[in-house]
Amino acid sequence: MTQGRRGAVRSEAARISILQATAAQFAARGWDHLAIEGIAAAAGVSKQTIYRWWPSKAGLVADCLLEGLLLPESFVPADTGDLRADLTAWLTTVFVFADEPGNAVLFRSLVAAAAEDEQVGLQVRDALGASSALQARLETARALGELDADAPLQQISDALVGVIVLHVITRASTAPELPGRLVHAVTGSHRSPRG
Repeated sequence: MTQGRRGAVRSEAARISILQATAAQFAARGWDHLAIEGIAAAAGVSKQTIYRWWPSKAGLVADCLLEGLLLPESFVPADTGDLRADLTAWLTTVFVFADEPGNAVLFRSLVAAAAEDEQVGLQVRDALGASSALQARLETARALGELDADAPLQQISDALVGVIVLHVITRASTAPELPGRLVHAVTGSHRSPRG
């Protein structure tokens, strides 16, 4: 059986080791002091192995984010029965995390990687919950009458993730009332009179 790609086949054990080492190094040193040399040493691989699989430090960190190794679990929206409160709390959590200096650089790297690669873009959307946790929360809200039966859930989800991306790339400051206003703008016209 022939493989359709050239070069060394990526070892899954080495890949996991590299991603875990990257996450640990990032947590200990932050973005500015994250070095491929340190990651390679911690993972027990050569720098060339890392560069063969990831063309840049940003790509490596983006994969860590996409694998769930750097983002907190709190990026999953809660389900308290109040959609707007849950989405406002979720958006606030994401903004607070993204506003921290090291995390802001990390998020911008992730956005840059997503802009270069369609598959990474889809994974970024997934990492922020747009096609899983966030989508499930919106479906629950629709089933309970918090959103109209014909509310465009995917577009609402995409708009919320788009707000996060725009916030990150413009380095906007976050006023305390901003997440609630954004959630209202995105869900307001789709709210059921019963909700």
